[in-house]
Parts: sequence; C-alpha cells; structure tokens
Amino acid sequence: MAKSAQKVTLSPSRDIPFDKLVLSQSNVRRIKAGISVEELAEDIARRGLLQSLSVRPVLAEDGSETGEFEIPAGGRRFQALSLLVKQKRLAKTTPIPCIVRDATSAILAEDDSLAENMQRAALHPLDQFRAFVALREKGQGDEEIAAAFFVTPQVVKQRLKLAAVAPALLELYAEDEMTLEQLMAFTVNPDHERQVQVWEAIRSSWNKEPYQIRRMLTETSVRASDRRAVFVGIEAYEMAGGTMLHDLFQGDDGGWLEDPALLDRLVSEKLQAEAEAIAPEGWKWIEVSLDLPYGYSHGLRRLSGDPAPMTDDEGAAHAKLLAEYRALEEEYEGQDEFPEEIDARLGALEVAMEKLEARPLIFDDVEIARAGAFVTLDRFGELAVYRGFVRPEDEPREDADVHSGEPAADGQGTELSAASSADGVGHGTVITSAGQALAANVPDDEDDGALKPLPERLVMELTAHRTLALREAVGRSPDVALTLLLLKLVCDTFRTSSSAGSCLEASVRHVYMSAQASDLKDSVVAKLLDDRHAEWEADLPLDDDAALWDYLTSLDQPSRLSLLAHCLSFGINALHEKVNPYGAGISAGGLTRRMTQSDLVAQAVDLDMVEAGWEPTVDTYLNRVPKARILEAVREAKGEGTAQLLDHLKKGEMATEAERLLKGSGWLPEVLRRHDLAALDEAEGRGASAPVSDAGQTEDVGLPAFLTADLPGDDASMMAAE
Repeated sequence: MAKSAQKVTLSPSRDIPFDKLVLSQSNVRRIKAGISVEELAEDIARRGLLQSLSVRPVLAEDGSETGEFEIPAGGRRFQALSLLVKQKRLAKTTPIPCIVRDATSAILAEDDSLAENMQRAALHPLDQFRAFVALREKGQGDEEIAAAFFVTPQVVKQRLKLAAVAPALLELYAEDEMTLEQLMAFTVNPDHERQVQVWEAIRSSWNKEPYQIRRMLTETSVRASDRRAVFVGIEAYEMAGGTMLHDLFQGDDGGWLEDPALLDRLVSEKLQAEAEAIAPEGWKWIEVSLDLPYGYSHGLRRLSGDPAPMTDDEGAAHAKLLAEYRALEEEYEGQDEFPEEIDARLGALEVAMEKLEARPLIFDDVEIARAGAFVTLDRFGELAVYRGFVRPEDEPREDADVHSGEPAADGQGTELSAASSADGVGHGTVITSAGQALAANVPDDEDDGALKPLPERLVMELTAHRTLALREAVGRSPDVALTLLLLKLVCDTFRTSSSAGSCLEASVRHVYMSAQASDLKDSVVAKLLDDRHAEWEADLPLDDDAALWDYLTSLDQPSRLSLLAHCLSFGINALHEKVNPYGAGISAGGLTRRMTQSDLVAQAVDLDMVEAGWEPTVDTYLNRVPKARILEAVREAKGEGTAQLLDHLKKGEMATEAERLLKGSGWLPEVLRRHDLAALDEAEGRGASAPVSDAGQTEDVGLPAFLTADLPGDDASMMAAE
C-alpha cells in the first residue's frame, strides 16, 4: 500500500494581552533597517496590525508555563506597539493577535526569527509604482499617499511618473533588461512612441547611459536656461499654450520647452514690441534680430552722443551708495581680506553704482532722423539695444534719382531704402527683421492717401521677375544677344571709364537673385528657361573638352547663335540693388545705367511681362504696398469709379478685391512696364496704362454686395459721392 502523506499541523492563533508579551533574546535582527519604529507605530495606529506576532510560552524552572510569552519573530511590531502604549494610545491589556508555537517544538526560536526575515520576498519596485497608481485612481491624492507611506509628495510623483512610462519598457524593466536609472531617464518625455523609438535606437548600442536617453528624448526641445526662454519667461510661454518637459529625478535647470516654434514666435513678438517702444525716439529705422552677425555695424557710421545727466534723485542715490561703500572700506582697511558678508555687500554696492553711472546717450535730433538702432538679445537673454548707426545711403549728399535721373530736391540721396518704403510706428520709423518690414509697421489704415515709393524689397522682387523674363527673351533672340554682346565688348574695349553697371555680365556669370518672390521658380518663363537649358544640356558632351570643341565646331550657324543666345542670357542682370556710394556694390549712376540698358533690351525683344506670366496678387504686390498704391492700380486698370468703390475698405479686404478686379486686366506696376510703350501712351494721351472710361465702369465690375452695401444706390447719388 502507498504510504499516506503526513498531515501538516499549524500552530494555533490566539489573542494575548499586550502586558503578557516580552521580547525574546533569540530574535536574529540586531541592526536597524527599513522604516523606523515610529513610522511603523503610526502605520499600526492608522490601519491596525496586519501581521500576527510569533510567540512561545515562557517556562518556569520546573517547566511549567508562567503565563507570559516571548517574541522571537515580530520584535519591531512589538516595539511599535510598546510606543503606542507609552503614548497612551493603546491600552496595556489590549489583545494582540499571535501565533503560539509549542514550547517543546523541535524548531528553534532563532530558526523562526531567521525564516521570517529571509523567506519574505521584497516587493518589486514596479509593483510598488503600480500600487501607487491604483491608489491614485481610487481617489487618493499625492499628499494622502505620501502621508500613508511616510514619504514625501515628490517621491509619490516620481513613482507615479515611473509607472507612466511606455508599457513595453516597463515589461523590459520587470524582466531586468533595463535598469531603474534607465527607466528614470525615460520619464523626461511622456511620449510613449518616442520612448520606444529611443530604446530601439540604443538597445544594441554601447552607449545606453541615462544621460544619452535624456538627450535623445529632449533633442527637439529647448532648455529653460536657453536665452530665448529666459527672455520670454516660462510663465508667458505656458500662458500662450506651450508645454514643458521636466525631469523629476535630477536637476534639469527648469526643464525643457516642447514647442520651439511657439517660443521663436513669442521672442519675435516681444522683440518687435521692444522695438516699437523705442520707435518714438525718432530713429529712421530699427533692425530687429535675435542674433546680430559679426561685423553687423561694418560700413555704418556710429553717432557720438552725450551721456544723459543724472536726475536729482539718481544723484542722491549714487552719493548714498558711494558713502556706504567708502565707510565699509575704511572700517576694514587694515584687514587682509573682507569678511564674506562685507565682501558681498561691497559687490552689491558696486553693481548698483555702475547701473546708475551707465547713462543713456543723448543724440542730436537731426542725426536721429537719419540714423537707426539694432534690437537684439545678449547671451544671457537680456534685451540689448544699440543706438545711433547711420547707413551710407542716409548720409547727407547730392545725388541723382535712380529712376528719373533728376537731382534730389532736398539734397538727400533718394535711393529706395526701407526707411522710405512704408509707414512705421513712432516718427516714421521702419522696423525690419531679416530685411522684411514687420507687419506691425504697416497698420491697416496707415496711409494718408499720398503715393510713397515702393518698398525696396518689393522692387528687387519685381525686377527679379523682369530679369528672368529678359533672359528667356534674349535666349530666343540671337540677333539681340549678339548686339548686346557687341555692346558690352565695345564698351570694355573703347571706354576708359569703368563698365560697371552694364545689364550684361559677359563672363558669363550666372547672376543670383538674392531677393525673389516665392512663386518665381514656378513662373512661365522659369519653366521655358529650364526646359531650354535641359534640351541643350542633354545634347552637349560636357564631360570631355575635346568632344565639346568638336561638337561646337560642327554646329551650323543658326544653332551656334541659338546656343550663344542661351548662354548669354544667364548673364542678364536687370536687378534693382541697394545703392552704395562708397565703392562696395553698385553706385546710383551704375544702377541708373543698368536700368536704362535693360529697357533697351526689353524693347528689342518686345518683352511683355503680362505674357511672361506676372500678375498683381495679394502676395506678389497688393499686400506689400499702402492702400494708395492699391487704389492707383485699380484706378489705372478699371477707372476712378471702381477705385472709389474700394476706398472705404480695410487693407486686407481691399487687396483681395483688387486682386480679383485686376486679374486679366494686363495692369503692371511702373517698374515692370516698358518705358517706350509708356512714352507712346503718354504721347497719345492715354496715360501710363490702357485707357479706361469711368462712365458705366461700376456696372461692369460686379463687386460683391458686402462691398457696395454702404454706398449710394442710384446714379445721382453715385455722382454726388464722386
């Protein structure tokens, strides 16, 4: 027969009064570890005793039981209970749950004490993290959880953060494939997908250090110590909807800003606001830049101003600071070194006095009117303003107007500068960033009805369109190209003066258009030019000079002339550029000559910018000029009556409606018109654009109702309005 398994007998449990319990000398725990007895006492007071004490009867010398029980396993719990009794929070006779071991048991008391501590499995940290999450989900707050487990709220936040890492990474941590330090590093970015991507990128790498994980998780973010963040301020960034990343496990200098684009926009807006605050000082221009390049003031004249005197209050404050500084110096004069607190106070006094002594400069009003300032950030994120720089073109001088050839009426240079291209804030100040006038400088209803020169950037973009169209036209006109080349060569050979300013760079050097509209590369002429270039490139043996020589020699004369015209067209330069009378760049006379030559070429190739695909749109022209220019365009193309229909609109609505009205009209801004055709129109009494009759014009235009709702309805009222 099979032998039956012996039944296991458990020791009985029993409630024993506290005053009948004593500590056993057989308890193997001698060294303190884990939470303190005080904390354990508080936990027992809150939730009761979760684990019974293991006790044995105390025997008398004759082997009889004395009624007392010793505790070989559970000594810390007994000490915690003793503390509660001492604090009179627990009665001495309170029954304590105990497991009573037989006094004659073969198992030694030391064996029980050792087993209780060694057989106990410590909770895995991940289980602890998840347990905190469970408590949180059931309504307990961070403070409440922290109080219950005798940790700080920060520790609770850390453990909750660890539990929020991507589940796939938590499983790796549970299987000991990832260290706790690595898991802590992943908490810096809450994006689970990004966390997994980073782990996949480094799991086979030699460098899986926590710092590398943090770096990869924050590489698209901006540190809070970045000067842009310091300038804007974290509070302003978060109020604008920006989010932050924080590392709860080590110092992070304030964290990381997750939205660099938003930060850059806030920096730009704040710098612009600072520039607008400076504009009422009367500067002609203010350049806003996050980073001023090295040599930003090269070629500019720096104004010399006089330091502003201190006010009476400032002078009194400075005298008080100086008196305290000297008194401290005299008091500690004989000592080898100042006490730490005195040294710190002297440093603070020096800083305060230097701040008062750093006086702003006062400039002459006449000089201010032709000078400008730079607004930027220093390397610490503080606003830096550098005032009093005069551009060469703004220096007092006699010069000729670039387009008309007439002397300037006021004796000043009339080069189309940013200062004359748009109404600014303050005293006509133009605030620019990266060469572009900021939107705030051109308010919706900024113009007073006067026609102002076109913005220089716009002129440069328009002439880039014209230059490309000229290249395409010259490229299909061998005779014109040959004449143009001969003109350049004759000028170089027979003229003693410099030939700079010719509209042909006969090297041939491909002239790069530094200022161009975004739609230039997709224009009709760009497509034609690229197609022709690709056709020639496919036929030419460019890799072998000898083969190329033979190929060119074998071409018939018309093909040779066509290839000559195509190559020559890349040297066409009809670009408007900023005038520099001091030698660097083109002079006013050179620019006038270039534009005159380009008009001759345009006439020779019968250039038509309308056929070349240019149209006045909101982006290419209308939103870039004042309202007076928009009305002028509509007036020339559609008549005075139509222009008056738009006169009451805001700038944005006016530009949109003008685009619709001008579409297909063939209207061109003056800089794109053929001067020979304009002269012919004037001779025939048609003005600068196609003739338009005012009579009945508004009936043919078909403006939307919302644009005409506020206007008179009958013809008589319309005439009165006009």
